[in-house]
Amino acid sequence: MSTTESPSEPAPTDHSHPDVNGGWLRPAVFGAMDGLVSNAALIAGVAGGTRDHTDASAVVLAGLAGLAAGAFSMAAGEYASVASQSEAAELEIERERQEILENPAGEEAELADMLRMRGVDSETAERAAAQMHRDVDSAVEVHSLAEFGVTSDDLASPVVAAVSSFISFALGALVPVLPYLLGATVLTPAIVLTLVALFVCGAVVTRLTTRPWWFGGLRQVVLGGAAFALTYAVGVAVGGTV
Repeated sequence: MSTTESPSEPAPTDHSHPDVNGGWLRPAVFGAMDGLVSNAALIAGVAGGTRDHTDASAVVLAGLAGLAAGAFSMAAGEYASVASQSEAAELEIERERQEILENPAGEEAELADMLRMRGVDSETAERAAAQMHRDVDSAVEVHSLAEFGVTSDDLASPVVAAVSSFISFALGALVPVLPYLLGATVLTPAIVLTLVALFVCGAVVTRLTTRPWWFGGLRQVVLGGAAFALTYAVGVAVGGTV
């Protein structure tokens, strides 16, 4: 006696993706990298300028001041930048809404044309556009996404961006200061620790890109090392004249 096997159901697909739209990821990554490089470079410059002195208090003071100033500056800058970007996007979305309300037929035809340009046949494109335009909010979302790449739900939060930037910069800037706070009196431990942290950060970031982990890590080490060396040289040159 034969039995008929029912077709197996397709395995569920995970469609979740990391945040790549600038909500918290970009300011957090940028803040950590900037904190590591800028504060280590600042410390290197001060250490170069005061290399003939055995007291490391000037380096510690510069490092902590750089941490505080940089973290607050990054937070304020990120808040203003993201807020302005979101407000500009909101303005464009509102303009799109007014256009749909004032000229629904023309906007529906425009949406059908955009769908045809993306490979949808004419009959399906017209039916889809008509269905989307049955609800003004749905039409606004579709037009906004198709025309300038954002919707009202995708707008980044300036508060999230500012807090992420502040915390990540402070943590990154603390790394080069930490050896001095633990008793170091020379620059070498701070630079070594910072280069290790840069390599780790660069390698972790490549998890969100197509680059190999070692490439991202080495790239950050090279860029950071160049910044430290150049700033140290400036500190040595200026320190001998003041």
